[in-house]
Amino acid sequence: MMLKITDLNVHYGFIHALKGIDMEVNEGEIVTLIGSNGAGKSTTLGAISGLVKASKGKIEFEGENITNLPAYKVVSKKISLSPEGREVFPALSVEENLRLGAFTRSDKAEINQSFERVYDLFPRLKERIKQPAGTLSGGEQQMLAIGRALMSRPKLLLLDEPSMGLAPNLVLMIFDLIESINKQGTTILLIEQNANMALSVAHRAYVLETGKISLSGDAKELMNDPRVKSAYLGEIHET
Repeated sequence: MMLKITDLNVHYGFIHALKGIDMEVNEGEIVTLIGSNGAGKSTTLGAISGLVKASKGKIEFEGENITNLPAYKVVSKKISLSPEGREVFPALSVEENLRLGAFTRSDKAEINQSFERVYDLFPRLKERIKQPAGTLSGGEQQMLAIGRALMSRPKLLLLDEPSMGLAPNLVLMIFDLIESINKQGTTILLIEQNANMALSVAHRAYVLETGKISLSGDAKELMNDPRVKSAYLGEIHET
């Protein structure tokens, strides 16, 4: 097992954001965490990546306890986050943004290989290599955020709302790329408002409701679960 979360609790002051969640991610999987706004999805990724402090519980990565490890040390463990809202550095070029993703690495030849991998996945970024990230379209900025996260050569890639604010054709493209990244050997934990798309690419899924896991299981089975259909997938009309 790659990632194991046990009884994870997070508080923001008096707000109890995560109320004892248990989760597992196995090597090679795409696991998705779905739920409505405010359910605690981004808080979960924040706790794993060291950006949010756990008040109780344990986060283990490859058997090592990484609970409340500083974020820069989490990256060095080969866990990388592509944050909600993209958070690219607008004044820096595409290339400079990507280089920042490799800050934990020193081998120039291997870093160059990672650049090539990112440009293979996202040819559009190669076309805009010297362009300031702030001048890119929303879809291109999302590609850059994911590409930057891949520059640390993560074993586990955390994706926080990768399709947010994108046009439908770009959403399809981003999810195709998520599957490609996974097939290349990167394990993915995906948070996504678009539950339909998330469940269609994931192997397993967890449903988070007000800080607690309410359902979990095979993603395709959850897609057909009446509770998930009514709460997250809208009306399903049979043709």
